[in-house]
Amino acid sequence: MGKIAVAVIVSSWVVAVSILVNRIVTEPYMDEIFHIPQAQQYCKGNFRSWDPMITTPPGLYIVSLAYVASLFPGIFSMKADVSFSDACSSSILRSSNGVLAVFSSMMVYNILTHLRPSLTDRKVTLRTVVLALYPLHWFFTFLYYTDVASLTAVLASYLMSLKKKYFFSSLVGALAVLIRQTNIIWILFIACTGVLDYILDQQKDSADLTDSSQSQGKDAFPVSSQGVGTRSNLRKRRIHNQAATFSSPIHQKIASSVPSSDFSHEVREIISRLWQFKWETIASFWPYLVIMTAFITFVFWNGSIVLGAKEAHTVSPHFAQLMYFSLISVLFVPPVHFTIGQAAALARSFWKKNKLVSFFQLCTALAVGFLSVHFFSIAHPYLVADNRHYTFYLWRKVIKFHWSMKYLLIPLYVYSWISIFNILAKSQRKTWVLVYFLATAATLIPTPLIEFRYYTIPFFFLILHSHVDDDRSWLLMGILYVAINIFTIYMFLFHPFSWVHETGVQRFIW
Repeated sequence: MGKIAVAVIVSSWVVAVSILVNRIVTEPYMDEIFHIPQAQQYCKGNFRSWDPMITTPPGLYIVSLAYVASLFPGIFSMKADVSFSDACSSSILRSSNGVLAVFSSMMVYNILTHLRPSLTDRKVTLRTVVLALYPLHWFFTFLYYTDVASLTAVLASYLMSLKKKYFFSSLVGALAVLIRQTNIIWILFIACTGVLDYILDQQKDSADLTDSSQSQGKDAFPVSSQGVGTRSNLRKRRIHNQAATFSSPIHQKIASSVPSSDFSHEVREIISRLWQFKWETIASFWPYLVIMTAFITFVFWNGSIVLGAKEAHTVSPHFAQLMYFSLISVLFVPPVHFTIGQAAALARSFWKKNKLVSFFQLCTALAVGFLSVHFFSIAHPYLVADNRHYTFYLWRKVIKFHWSMKYLLIPLYVYSWISIFNILAKSQRKTWVLVYFLATAATLIPTPLIEFRYYTIPFFFLILHSHVDDDRSWLLMGILYVAINIFTIYMFLFHPFSWVHETGVQRFIW
């Protein structure tokens, strides 16, 4: 019932807002001027045509072709003179993202039920609907960008990995990379977290098998001719096996691998298990290795990670991007991170340890933040020249308000990361938190342009694994997201403006 409710709720606003957007914004807008004509070339069967300004692979256009093909019989029955290429209109192509937004909500619902089986349908539905309203995801549902398709493919790959369908996970992961090449980092993240879960399960299975053999040897006794003894013996063995499994030293070692355990011990234990089950791991996860090999080959052949506009998208050491991500992410979850209780909990966690060590760690974090914003803060030409984005105003009105402003924000950046780590550590192994941080860093640091939509996938992984159990917090987040979405779509649709020496209407956008 929960899935149906999610699908109906998400579809209701997708249909309503899509109709409104297509009636007012009839022509391709911003990056759509590259994506829509390219997709239309594919609809004409012209697969050799390629716009050199497009930076991402053709995965979105391939998905759109399949989508239009599924709709074409219905379109043809209504308009007999329409061709397949005519069916690839701006509104039809945009609607593919609307459908994918519903699918991504289904992925979120299934992931939450897998990660949090104790949650009721009502609670999972609430969390899924709120995440579907996440502004950086919600807005691009109505335009023909790669963001929604990218998120959907990554979440689908992750869900299949959680269900231990690693081959299918890698296939969908390959599609995710074809939609946006930086998704290779998240497919690697999915593979790494899958390996962590796999080796723990292998160890547990070995423990179960060992204890089962021992219990059978101890408890076996002759079977009566009527078979009564057999049933009684099997029942006793099952009870004994369950007790032995949960009291075995190996199972206790697995149970001890929780966030509170010593990090170095956890790493050594994982390396040991990985070596012990190396061949089983390779047999299960080899498809991910194929994707990684193919991607590395592509980068060497292409000479860059991006396809087009390589000069404007060169890899740069943009460490400040990590700082921006942390602050934006916690600002979108204020009831969790910006409360007196959370601040007090962070203070207690710092000072209950060795005070000298805690002080040194805090100083190190502040120093890293200072070095990031002082030496590795990049003002991309697109950022400072385009006033149609939130980031343009935040850069000029906040960060560049005064020379000291970017330094005054450093404590907020550090607090944000500490709060994020604190929330994740309550429910995840420390190695998982480390892998997540490295994946986020590998995705964002090489990116010279500040675009909040690049934060969507790491944010979703963050919130899905932050066990926020308070429904009130989710409701407050939902209200915040709705308010931001209404303001953004209102400005986008009803407050256009013109640039000097430019033709056409310009609109405000994320």
